[in-house]
Amino acid sequence: MNELRRVVTGAPWEEAFGYSRAVELPNGLVLVSGCTSTVDGEIAGGGPHEQTVNAFNVAFEALAQLGLDRDDVVRTRMYVTHARDVDEVGRAHKELFDAVRPAASMIIVSGFVDPSLVVEVEVEAYRREATA
Repeated sequence: MNELRRVVTGAPWEEAFGYSRAVELPNGLVLVSGCTSTVDGEIAGGGPHEQTVNAFNVAFEALAQLGLDRDDVVRTRMYVTHARDVDEVGRAHKELFDAVRPAASMIIVSGFVDPSLVVEVEVEAYRREATA
């Protein structure tokens, strides 16, 4: 593969702000943009655990469009608005990635574009056969 591949899901912010949900580089690295618990334009799930699972599922859907899955994830970033949510967000991450063990960061931020969101996640994956 010698060119970039892009995943566009049609989410309203992608068009409004001019970005792709995911981009695959020629070297097999896949970068997934920040994902929230927004499904069909609505916030899905109330608590930090459920929002985290939903947000990672948005990322997994983008990876699936490129033929990848959670086993290909090598790095995650979780942005949370409250320190009190760290344990629930971390519990969701463990449930989803315990067998994969990607590099991970969790950062506390002041807020998101919609105040009902409590977490946003980013994912990086790697297509192993790209450089083989």
